[in-house]
Order: sequence, then structure tokens, then C-alpha cells
Amino acid sequence: MDLLQFGTPVGAVVRVQGGFANRMYRLDTDQGSFAVKELNLADRRSAYQLDRVFRFERAAFAAGIPMPEPIAAGDGTLVHRWVEGEKVPEAPVSAAYGFEIGEILARLHALDVEWPEAATDDPAYKDWPELAERAVATGQPWAGELAAHVETFLAIADFVDTCERPGPVVLTHKDIQPWNLLARDGRPVVLDWELSGLLDLSGELGSTALSLSKGPGFERIERTSFRAVLDGYVAAGGALPPAGPSWFVFMIGGWLGHTRSNILRCLAGVEASTGPDLALSHESVRNGVRGLPDLFGRLPQLETLLAEVLG
Repeated sequence: MDLLQFGTPVGAVVRVQGGFANRMYRLDTDQGSFAVKELNLADRRSAYQLDRVFRFERAAFAAGIPMPEPIAAGDGTLVHRWVEGEKVPEAPVSAAYGFEIGEILARLHALDVEWPEAATDDPAYKDWPELAERAVATGQPWAGELAAHVETFLAIADFVDTCERPGPVVLTHKDIQPWNLLARDGRPVVLDWELSGLLDLSGELGSTALSLSKGPGFERIERTSFRAVLDGYVAAGGALPPAGPSWFVFMIGGWLGHTRSNILRCLAGVEASTGPDLALSHESVRNGVRGLPDLFGRLPQLETLLAEVLG
């Protein structure tokens, strides 16, 4: 993409560190400041749907959703107006913040944006024994932990493939996590829309409410934060689906795929030109190898929590 169309630069393009999947840069020009995201197209299982995502973003922005203004999309690059705000820590959010996130989700799900029906999801990968063997053979620092949890990862893959999703399916952001949010004057700003698409409602609500009600692990889940997201959703006109494991399967499946893709980057052992740096991939693998078995083992507790919250 020709960045000169956004004005005359007033300084060097600066890389912004911290992206888990893509690379972000800040561009300052005589026409303002822009966030330029270079998408990792090399090792994704499915292609980004940039034209559709951009149309959805434009509709959301026009509807008043708090988010950076979408400026351009194409050639594996997304450009948004730069937005200042405070990073949201991985910790339970306030009830007011969670409530507003729930309202935002309901407003998004009510938008009338054309989107083709979703294709059937591919089965979860079952090559965890082979990946563990390769990790051990190449001396990866997390190889022993992965090898010890191979059977658990196979069980997680089976769960992802077989868990029933009750519907309805909604067009939505799909990735509202603390690292994809800012706080501006204490209120949410939603970032990173490139994964937008169709998703079972329970998966969207469960992933969002859980991620905004806990810290880095799963030892403590703040029920007030969890419930606030759902209360905001209902207050803005949304209807909650029935309780069940489907509320958490999307989060688990997404984390499973993210861990596997980073394992492959680590096994390659070279710095790729796009996507996360190799050190960040190792960190993502360690988090997944330790966190996913913990999350999967806590499913019964999470279902009990959900039933209690829903009353």
C-alpha cells in the first residue's frame, strides 16, 4: 500500500511492539497520525477477508461504536486513524466498563451488514504427538511440557470438534480481549477488527466475559465483571443463549490454533518477515502449553459459574 496517500510524513514510521499475530506501525503525517497494520499472511490457516471486514468496520464506526476510524484496507495492510488511550491490563475490569462492552456487542450484533454464510470449520489439528516429538528433537525450551500434555491437547481438539453450538450465529468482532481494548476517559475503545466474521453467540459472549473478568490465569474470576458484560448485552436489546460448554469452546479453540501456529514458527527457528517475533512466539507457546490444559480442566467449574451467573 502506498502510504504517501495519507500525507507527507513528519517523521520516521515507528514500529509499535506487542502484536501477537501481526505487526503494527505508527505513521505521523501532515494529515494526522495513523495506525498501519501489516497482516501476517504467511502461516494463517484461513485468509483474512479484508474487504468484508473493512465494510463491517465502516458500518460499526458510522453507528457510533467506540473504535479507531477505519481509513483503508488492501494488499495485506489495514490503516486506521491513531487513537490515544490507556492499555487495559489483563485483570478484571470494572462493572461499568464491562457493562459498556456488553452494550457494544449488542449494538454490533444488531447491525445490518451483508456477510456470506460461514463455511464449515475445518477439524482441529490432531498432530500434537508429532509436534511434541519435533520439539524434543530440536531442543525447544517448552518441549518437555508439551510432551507431557499431548493427550490433553488431543482431548481439547476433540472437544472443539464435537461441542454443540446452539446459535444464533452473529456477525461480530470475535476477539474482544484486554489486549484489543483501550480505555479513554475510563470508557472502552475497541481495536483490532481483522478477525471479524460470523460466530455462535455463546462463543462470543463467553470468550468476552471470561477474558474481562480474570487475570493472567484462571485462579480468580470476578463474577461482578463477568455478569456486567451480560447485563450490558441484555440492556442494549440482546438475548442470552442457554448456558453450556459452547460459551467457552471458541476461546479454547482459538487459543489452541494460536498455540499451534506459534509452535510451527518456533520449530522453523528463524525470524519471519511478518507476524510475531520469534521470542514472542516462544512466549505464546509457553502460555498455551501451560494455560490450555488448566483452562480445559476447569471447564466444569466454568459451567457451574455460568449457570449461577445466569440464575
